[in-house]
Amino acid sequence: MNLRPDPTFYPSPKLAMEGPPETLAYTLMLSPDFSQPDGLAVVNVDPNSPDFGKIVHTVIMPNKGDEFHHFGWNACSSALSPLTGHAFLERRYLIIPGIRSSRIYIIDVKGGPTAAKIHKIIEPAEVFAKTGYSRPHTIHCGPEGIYVSTLGGGGKDGTDGPPGIFIMDCQTFDVIGRYEIDRGAQDKHYDFWWNLPRDYMVSSEWALPPQFENGIVPEDLLSNKYGHRMHFWDLRARKNIQTIDLGANHQMALEIRPAHDPVQQYGFCGVVVDTTNLEGSIWTWWRDADGKFQAKKTAVIPPQPANADDLPDLLKGFSAVPPLVTDIDLSLDDKYLYVACWGTGEMHQYDVSDPMKPVLAGKVELGGIVKKTKHPCGKVFGYGPQMVEISRDGKRVYWTNSLYSTWDDQFYPGERGGAMVKADVGANGGLTLDTNFFVEFPKGYRTHQIRLEGGDCSTDSFCYPSV
Repeated sequence: MNLRPDPTFYPSPKLAMEGPPETLAYTLMLSPDFSQPDGLAVVNVDPNSPDFGKIVHTVIMPNKGDEFHHFGWNACSSALSPLTGHAFLERRYLIIPGIRSSRIYIIDVKGGPTAAKIHKIIEPAEVFAKTGYSRPHTIHCGPEGIYVSTLGGGGKDGTDGPPGIFIMDCQTFDVIGRYEIDRGAQDKHYDFWWNLPRDYMVSSEWALPPQFENGIVPEDLLSNKYGHRMHFWDLRARKNIQTIDLGANHQMALEIRPAHDPVQQYGFCGVVVDTTNLEGSIWTWWRDADGKFQAKKTAVIPPQPANADDLPDLLKGFSAVPPLVTDIDLSLDDKYLYVACWGTGEMHQYDVSDPMKPVLAGKVELGGIVKKTKHPCGKVFGYGPQMVEISRDGKRVYWTNSLYSTWDDQFYPGERGGAMVKADVGANGGLTLDTNFFVEFPKGYRTHQIRLEGGDCSTDSFCYPSV
């Protein structure tokens, strides 16, 4: 514990944007066939370093079959909350859940790029016994503890009761217990986020374990049985206060991104696919003057026509490639929303200065089911743009290429390797891939989420408005 607040904690988004640029990125490595343990790669992202764009260290876990997916910091700017914050914590540990094993690793990254090591392992039995949940998925550092969303309930197949959120102690990393007091209509889970000063949380839905662990279930998708709702919570009362159904055809409402400025009461949600037309979509949600939440589809991304011979078996009957919106991320100034179109191989940049009218400001093509666009350096980018991470100053955007092992294999048959790339953002918008930055991961590994040194747009929750 520090004697003064961690300098990587910022009370407002504007102050965070003025912080020093990142020099390291932490990236998950997963073994899709479980033949090797999963790992954490430390990547040098300092353009002034001779190791720029190289993996400088890896931490390989002692177990196989974890399937790393999402991860996050033990502490972030939310620690500065005047109500329940722990201002003297360090942003020192990465919390990495195994979505398939329900095991959680605590990684200590203090001491330089080659010093990262395992600090503690939380075995599945502790998670099951203290929460009744399984398949931990998303990590967010809150003012008083670490929040962990799950995709499964109890029982072997994770369907004995609904999934939810549990809380871990932010110093000992002990599992404390379930978050929900009253979950209302919530019976599936995916992402969650909050507005701390306004005291509310938003969560989304993907699927139950039998619907994702062995790949997408086509009959469930076409029957609209995947998640399509957003849930709004009284954060401190731990109560679901409202549920919005986006429509059963809007399958898989995944990433939630609220405005970073806590004065603003709006945000965005990405929907993977509309089963009536294969479109992906972006929804804007907001809180009205009466305190009720509303949501509206504000941008659509059409599918790309394709020859059935060029498509995987799953898509041959459609003669088209859906964009498959699998991740979104919002710059700290709340100006640009980045949308990963994993199916078509595109990264979109939308100007959301008017959150009700997103405007396409830039686009990069890379990978894709049919186009298979190569990187400007000439290398093949397997799969498509997936997990997105934005630098604090908004000038750099990083992304990886794997979605989830069994889904990778359905949409992109054959092993295509793990990769990480970077794009630079123009002064007035637009994206340009960095020709000199293409990180290839060790053979047999794919790569998923990225976390930047000193925090990033996807981990920090700010307690004070920007001026």
